Amino acid sequence: MMKKLVYAFSLLMLVATILTSCREKKTAGEKIQDGVEEVGDGIGDAVNNTVDKVDDAVKE
Repeated sequence: MMKKLVYAFSLLMLVATILTSCREKKTAGEKIQDGVEEVGDGIGDAVNNTVDKVDDAVKE
């Protein structure tokens, strides 16, 4: 399960990097803020998925 979490996080970071390079020019502060927000969203999604899987395993 941890391996999937690492893969999902890595994929999220790759997509975030690609998408930020395609946007119009931003200041360094804006880029950092956007990156932090995206990472935070990705971590939140991963945590929610993990909680769901644990809940499913407990129910079985």
